[in-house]
Amino acid sequence: MNYDVIIIGAGLGGLTAGAKLAREGMKVLVIEQHIRPGGCATTFKRGAFTLEVGLHEMDGPGGRDIKNRIFSELDVNGKVEFIPVPEFYRFIRGDLAVTIPHDPQVAAARLSEKFPEEKEGIARYFEQLLTPKKRPAGDSEPDISVGIFLDSIISNEDLKLILLGNLGYFHDDPYSLSLAYYSIAEGSYYSNGASFIKGGSQRLSDHLAAYIISHGGQVLLNHLVTGVTVTDGRATGVTCRKKNGPAQNSIEYTAGEIVANNAIPALADLLPPEPGAQLKDECSGLNTGASLLTVYFGFDRPLKELGHSYYSTFIYDSTVKTQADIATNNRDDFARRSFTFVDYSQIDSGLAPEGKGVGAVCCIDYLADWENLGKEEYEQKKEYVAQTFITRLGEVIPGIKDVISYSEVGTPVTVKRYTLNPGGAVYGFAQNPGRKVIDSFKPVENLHFASAWGRTGGGFSGAIAGGYLCAFNLLRNKARR
Repeated sequence: MNYDVIIIGAGLGGLTAGAKLAREGMKVLVIEQHIRPGGCATTFKRGAFTLEVGLHEMDGPGGRDIKNRIFSELDVNGKVEFIPVPEFYRFIRGDLAVTIPHDPQVAAARLSEKFPEEKEGIARYFEQLLTPKKRPAGDSEPDISVGIFLDSIISNEDLKLILLGNLGYFHDDPYSLSLAYYSIAEGSYYSNGASFIKGGSQRLSDHLAAYIISHGGQVLLNHLVTGVTVTDGRATGVTCRKKNGPAQNSIEYTAGEIVANNAIPALADLLPPEPGAQLKDECSGLNTGASLLTVYFGFDRPLKELGHSYYSTFIYDSTVKTQADIATNNRDDFARRSFTFVDYSQIDSGLAPEGKGVGAVCCIDYLADWENLGKEEYEQKKEYVAQTFITRLGEVIPGIKDVISYSEVGTPVTVKRYTLNPGGAVYGFAQNPGRKVIDSFKPVENLHFASAWGRTGGGFSGAIAGGYLCAFNLLRNKARR
């Protein structure tokens, strides 16, 4: 069967690209190995609870956010409800506790009052995020790390840690995170606020999939792409099969354009040997980003009834005293590892029935620490993780253990199983300073990238923007031919 465009993967990047291309009249086929669209933008049900897989808060949509244009074009507005998140985050480390609002002026004033000797550095920090300086053409000044930048403007280590409270939204180490990338990503939260998708991120994914179908496209779920066909240097189609079906039951689809929403390193294995090796060579020197571990909770009642009043809380262990301790702590025992707790019942999330609540603990984690465990050892470790975080949550929210009616642990193995991402990575390639960007692949024409592994990076906004820009460029190039 022939299509104008075949998209490998139904993550947000692939769905956004597919919806835009279908809107412009192209016949689109999206092939997804999971039983539902969305990638990390999905939910799952456990009894009365809807548990959110990936979304804590999404920057915007607001201000000059590109998602305003995208959502308007793709009929998201009015079909998907965005609930404003009350505060950016609360930071806790021992006796040190600070709540950071989304309003940058209020945030700067609050921090300057607490750290008056750092007022100038605080001003420079927000100036960097809100008005990143554009470099003149030909300027070769290298990108630096967030860690180096903070060390250059601020002396107080506690303040640096507070500003890095939500570092896990992007990376695992401030000394290897690009300042240029961080400034855009973090700056958007301060410029545009943040929101949660009522009912969970699956609502957005389902809308985009339905939009593709309503505009003449097809979304084929539970099918695994097994190869990309390349003819005379052009991507011309794919082979796939039902996810758990026999290998010999292969289906072939052809198309004039192929969009890869899957991980770029994984795409290399789908190409014929020569271009596959060339793409792997293109990826050399690029580091795979970290994975995440999540403990999902269902509560018998909203945590507000226990006196808890914060949506997003970042809890740093007392052993983390400087920026340099963050990367080490991310590999520490879970009894000391810093983590995030999101209490969805602080907003009208639509995830739990009246009188109940849901929440999630999340921390940086790594596939290598899980993938070689035997089945029994794997389950025992998950149970240890769940009980450890329940105990630690009890130190912040007394009585929480008594209202937990359901808990479940998702590990980097889980992430890899449902996304097929190398290393169980959730943000694509690590956003290291000055990293090489793979935006196209010259050895194979008509092969495009629309994922967290491309130019715009990971996270919900990065994936959505990447998918839209991929479709925009594909249409522009097609018009020029």
